[in-house]
Amino acid sequence: MSILIRNIRAVDAENDCITDVFIENGIIAETGRSLEKKAHRVIDGTDLVLMPSLFDMHVHLRDPGFTHKEDVLTGCAAALAGGVTGVLAMPNTKPPCDDPEIIRYIREKAEGTGVDVHPVGCITGGMSGNGLCDYEALKAAGCICISDDGRPVENAEMMRKALELSKSNGLLVASHCEDLSIINGGIMNKGEVSEQLGVKGMDRASEDYITAREMILASSVGARIHICHVSTEGSAAMIRFAKSRGVRVTCETAPHYFMLTDELLKKRDADYRMNPPLRTPGDVRAIINAIKDGTIDCIITDHAPHAAEEKAVFETAPNGVVGLETSLAATLTALYHTGEITLKKVAELMCVNPRKILGLEVPAIKPGKPADLVIADINRKWTVEPEKLHSKSHNTVFKGMTLTGKPLVTISKGEIRYEIN
Repeated sequence: MSILIRNIRAVDAENDCITDVFIENGIIAETGRSLEKKAHRVIDGTDLVLMPSLFDMHVHLRDPGFTHKEDVLTGCAAALAGGVTGVLAMPNTKPPCDDPEIIRYIREKAEGTGVDVHPVGCITGGMSGNGLCDYEALKAAGCICISDDGRPVENAEMMRKALELSKSNGLLVASHCEDLSIINGGIMNKGEVSEQLGVKGMDRASEDYITAREMILASSVGARIHICHVSTEGSAAMIRFAKSRGVRVTCETAPHYFMLTDELLKKRDADYRMNPPLRTPGDVRAIINAIKDGTIDCIITDHAPHAAEEKAVFETAPNGVVGLETSLAATLTALYHTGEITLKKVAELMCVNPRKILGLEVPAIKPGKPADLVIADINRKWTVEPEKLHSKSHNTVFKGMTLTGKPLVTISKGEIRYEIN
């Protein structure tokens, strides 16, 4: 299939210009003004934006084992609706993703969806912390990253050994930074709101302490470390300092951490509970500043579906929110339309850096590059209606909110895989 996109604003990490884009045989064949090409499909891109498709390096597809929440196919459908054509799928499935057969199962199920699904292997067997997995076997099955996300690796020496091995096996180590002894049953940010509600809080020291630990361990062996879902001012400051000292650290955050605060928990609605939790206005500002100055490398979603009945009781509900279909819109609303960052920076955070960190081909809108693209109306206002999401689960923090910016067309390997009017 050939596609000609006319008169569109093409934005990647390097360029921002009005152009035509001709796609043929799965690649960007030609760009330029007023192209004269015959195509199976012509799209008028006037007043629209073309970007490389998003890559979300932190999602939970819940498959295998929890497919009442989500499965590979519905998760991929949600991704495409959000302009996402690549994801890292976290390993806290049932059974956990510690076996090459599970890696192969997920990859095979994702074939043909239009989304490149990269299963994350476990650091420790069964995510138990009791022994390292066979990383070479996981890598041979297609694994590019290891993590026990959903819980931390509690033993520091176990984590140090995993980091040491990662230098030779080339797998990225991603850390869920949480000290379980500090959390001790907390369900939201520890502070004024948790005290008002009379519920146990999660002290920010939990995240800050393990963030510092992981960077010290990585530095000690000269390995890379990726810090998941940064939410506190302290963690952002420590990562900034570590980068200035040459530590090989990268990190990510999610839209809810630069948009929302723990004030929302006053509703006693478990859809606003996730781990790490929503923090304070000071943390929100610190996360925005860390995005702007390059401390934070990527914007992800930590897409974590749960069924409605599981989220029904505030105190006992599992943590997690869905986000694949709202991430671009939320980022545009909170950061671009407020003047905090440029569209080129959005592309860098959501399209380029995740792939670069993982050693995947870096996208760009130029001839010869794969046609993995998203067309968005960055000025389109829409209200998030959970029941209209493509995910099996509807536990979104953005329910009822009006966002500005919406993906209209998602192109994967030169094929239109999602489109709305």
